[in-house]
Amino acid sequence: HFSCREQPIFSTRAHVFQIDPATKRNWIPASKHALTVSYFYDATRNVYRIISVGGTKAIINSTITPNMTFTKTSQKFGQWADSRANTVYGLGFASEQHLSQFAEKFQEVKEAARLAREKSQDKTELTNPALNITSHQVLPSPIISSNGPGEDKLFRSQSADVEITTEKERLKKMLSEGSVSEVQWEAEFFSLQDNNNKLVAALHEANANVDQWKKQLAAYQEETESLRQRVAELESQGAHDSSSENNKEELNQTLEELELLIKAKDEEIQMLKTQKCSRWETEGEREETLQKLQELEARNAELERRLHLAEQTLAETLAEREKIQNEVTKVAEIMDVKIFELSEIRQGLAKLVES
Repeated sequence: HFSCREQPIFSTRAHVFQIDPATKRNWIPASKHALTVSYFYDATRNVYRIISVGGTKAIINSTITPNMTFTKTSQKFGQWADSRANTVYGLGFASEQHLSQFAEKFQEVKEAARLAREKSQDKTELTNPALNITSHQVLPSPIISSNGPGEDKLFRSQSADVEITTEKERLKKMLSEGSVSEVQWEAEFFSLQDNNNKLVAALHEANANVDQWKKQLAAYQEETESLRQRVAELESQGAHDSSSENNKEELNQTLEELELLIKAKDEEIQMLKTQKCSRWETEGEREETLQKLQELEARNAELERRLHLAEQTLAETLAEREKIQNEVTKVAEIMDVKIFELSEIRQGLAKLVES
């Protein structure tokens, strides 16, 4: 329970630790999650305290005195010793900025506590002549304010100061004998635990997506490789077609020659028919001429048959070539689509790795 006369002057969030009283080397976390840690000022008693409440229990209830020191042991962890509570408190912050703000406020409150103690001492010396007489013989002792309301303020003797100084040195020595690095790592790990829990689900989902993308990528790569082989085959066949292009030119030239020859033979036949009456003087000459005419007609029919076959072969060759060109164009379009999809998948994987 905290009195309503106390007002918070600064608050922050941090993971709270206390030194293990058994080993004096390890930190014990005060809770599983970050807590609100606040500086309070008690105007009635003129004291400053650091308070942190977990549920209904006070995790930290530390009265700040001028001899306290807040030490940064890492970029996000700081600690101070409270000899009255016989413990060391540790705070793990979410960022270096939060740690710096808390440390600056600790220094301000410590200075305010020093001024308040000096003012209280001056007032006490004025109202207590006996204490004023002996003040030059006894070293000034810091004021201890009790946590309970209504208790009187007490003064520690010089032997109490020596005892507290010895305890403070013992705590500093204990912290410097190898426990600091242990404390830093443990505190850093605990302060990041909340963020890690938030990232676990996203990490599992990302891994599942990566596995799915890898399978899809492998399928696309296999399909792309198949398409590349098909294109290579078509290109090879196209090269073969280019060689058959020369054959086609030769065939066209042969056809032209045959057409000229047929035309010449037709002209010769016409000339023979026109001149046969005048030239056939004997039956033998007539039969010979008729025989030659039949031979010419038979040869002409053979040439026409060869011309028809050549034209048919040429048409089939042109149709096959057009079919192959259409297939090559279709496969090239499919490859372009697959390569674009493959590029998008790779970009997605690169973005995932960067995040």
